[in-house]
Amino acid sequence: MDWKTLHNLLNGVNKYSTAFSRIWLSVVFVFRVLVYVVAAEKVWGDEQKDFDCNTRQPGCTNVCYDHFFPISHIRLWALQLIFVTCPSLLVTMHVAYRKERERKNQEKNGVNCPKLYSNTGKKHGGLWWTYLFSLIFKLIIEILFLYLLHKMWDSFDLPRLVKCSNVDPCPNTVDCYIARPTEKRVFTYFMVGASSICIVLTVCEIFYLIFKRVVQRARKWRKSTKRSVSYSKASTCHCHVKSEEKDNKSQTRCVA
Repeated sequence: MDWKTLHNLLNGVNKYSTAFSRIWLSVVFVFRVLVYVVAAEKVWGDEQKDFDCNTRQPGCTNVCYDHFFPISHIRLWALQLIFVTCPSLLVTMHVAYRKERERKNQEKNGVNCPKLYSNTGKKHGGLWWTYLFSLIFKLIIEILFLYLLHKMWDSFDLPRLVKCSNVDPCPNTVDCYIARPTEKRVFTYFMVGASSICIVLTVCEIFYLIFKRVVQRARKWRKSTKRSVSYSKASTCHCHVKSEEKDNKSQTRCVA
């Protein structure tokens, strides 16, 4: 898998991201992708070859391995990293769509025509919703994969000995041994911890976006109310001046 290409693509998202998203991207590529490429793939490279069972029954070892490892940790993490990083590309695609609309507008109405967007990369309108949706999607994916990993191995633990029972064609109960369980357990805890940090960062960014949007809405509402109050006061004063002028004219006529 070409992680460098994916990294270059996601670097373009940083221009439209918040500080939380930049930290998230650093955690993903330093503590997850880098560890995955450099060490994790090698640690799990011998898992099926060195999965040893105390039986010579043909096919029993393969069946027991499939029973305890319905999907390999390393492949599960690869899928998780792909699904987690791809939603960020939605933001880049939306910005590219805005730029294309702006270009077509200038070609149709001229360079000096009013712009459709004040800033194509600014998170307002539809782009804000796209950004928020990408964060929610990333959060759901992270939690879902952690749940799957927890279901496969209770508390993310890898025991030294697993017992394979009532699985054809294995006779009775078969004892099987996982290769380098301690080393794999350490890497599992590390990847789970890095994923948990990413979840916390994503939640913080979601609340930050919503809080910032609420504050902006509140400021606009305050400005609109101030303008309406000032306009009503000005109109009231203007009417009062006119009524005074009418009273003065009527008094003048009476004296004459």
